[in-house]
Amino acid sequence: MNDWAAFGGLLGGIGLFLLGMELMTDGLKLAAGPALERILASSTKTRLRGLAAGALVTALVQSSSAVTVATIGFVNAGMLTLGQSLWVLFGSNVGTTMTGWLVALVGLKFKIEALALPLIGIGMALRLSGGNTRRGALGMALAGFGVLFLGIDMLRVSFSGFATGFSLNEIGGVLGLLLMVLTGIMMTVLMQSSSASLTIVLTAAQGGLISIESAAAAVIGANIGTTVTALIAAIGATPNAKRAASAHVLFNVLTGVVALLMLPLLIALLGVLRELLDLDGSPAAFLALFHTVFNLLGVALMWPLANRLSAFLQHRFRTADEDEARPHHLDANLLGIPALAMNALLQESRRMGVISLRMLREASGGAGQDKLAGDRKIVSALNYAIADFVMQLSRTTMSADSAQRLPGILRIARYYETLSELALDMAGVRRELTTMPPPEAAKFGAQAEALLDSVDPSSLLRDRQTIEQALNALEDHYQQLKARLLEAGAQGELPVVEMEVRLRIVSMMRRAIEQAVKAAIMLGDVNGVVAAPEAQRA
Repeated sequence: MNDWAAFGGLLGGIGLFLLGMELMTDGLKLAAGPALERILASSTKTRLRGLAAGALVTALVQSSSAVTVATIGFVNAGMLTLGQSLWVLFGSNVGTTMTGWLVALVGLKFKIEALALPLIGIGMALRLSGGNTRRGALGMALAGFGVLFLGIDMLRVSFSGFATGFSLNEIGGVLGLLLMVLTGIMMTVLMQSSSASLTIVLTAAQGGLISIESAAAAVIGANIGTTVTALIAAIGATPNAKRAASAHVLFNVLTGVVALLMLPLLIALLGVLRELLDLDGSPAAFLALFHTVFNLLGVALMWPLANRLSAFLQHRFRTADEDEARPHHLDANLLGIPALAMNALLQESRRMGVISLRMLREASGGAGQDKLAGDRKIVSALNYAIADFVMQLSRTTMSADSAQRLPGILRIARYYETLSELALDMAGVRRELTTMPPPEAAKFGAQAEALLDSVDPSSLLRDRQTIEQALNALEDHYQQLKARLLEAGAQGELPVVEMEVRLRIVSMMRRAIEQAVKAAIMLGDVNGVVAAPEAQRA
């Protein structure tokens, strides 16, 4: 009967702890408001700042899972780079060790009723009087603290009851340690809280139910089990978010494996350290120290490996869009040979133009914004890469002729960037069309398609005179179509709203083609081919 009572107390203690943790975490996140996002997004410029931000925020909200999910979300939204996110994630592992110290130095040392019940009372008073304000959120966090401490106390009492009847420390050796690691992993996966797993292990060790070595192995398992949250958050996310989640998993697994291999040595060294510093001698405090030290060990292990890890992950989870967005011709090794570097810039500019023109053709064919959004990101990434390469090349020693051609490259990239923006806008406006276009629209479309073919950078460019004649013909068709649309709107043949939408579409199409023409002419000028049409025809 006593065993059943202890078992019921164990379940109730776990439930109270999880409830308190959820209330405390939600309350602190609401109270922090945008501060959580600001700290993570702005305090990541260096490794140390990212590490400190991850540790600080995790210690404040008492949830490494919340910080992990938030970080992966920021990476998914493009607010953090992969390199920045790594150190926030590593720091969150250090910050989560605060839970162990909270349990060891507060939860298992003080008379819980003297601390927990007043916290619950004060917290609920603030919650009820504060509503949805920051005061109400802080009240919920305080009440959560109190419930959490009650859960810890119930776990302590329950494990004390268990300890008089039997011990879990029956299997020794390597197999026993591996089973304890697996136990820690399973508890964390099932409860979705490494803090809850850690609390159970600390209270079990404090009650004499398991040895220090077995408890340390379970702590390692709890640390590894928390990676499940990152894996769940990465489902359906961007490649960079999946890489960040993978880095989190690799960090925890690597740290856990190293700590497990060094377990006897770590325990011995921490025993000496505890005596030298005259630290608390309780099992729970020792395990909190162990948890902190082995996570700091993980940071030390990753410090020299982070760049290699980032480079390794950059080649994983690649998508077709990412491969297309990566420059194919720009190579830092070419900077020492300006002629080759200039040729590489021209090749990359042409590739950017091909993608931009592809967007325009798809937009005119009825493709939606969702389909074009990927290509728009590719063009933007290539524009940035070209501008960066031009800046690096301008710092090298080159001929005056080469230096004069660099602004032209930037203008070409800008023309194609604007073209892609117009194509994306066209796709969005086209969704508003409900009627059939007038016959004049077909003539304009055919002329536009022919002109696009003549300035497509993937083929030989026509001479300037031919391009300009085609552009003049397009302008004539544009004016005819514009007049017909205005007439149809004035006579009621076409709803005014529909008329306005079609006018916007043909105007954007004309502007986009003008950008393509300017880019083609500039490509020829920079490359020295447009001025010699006979050479092209040959």
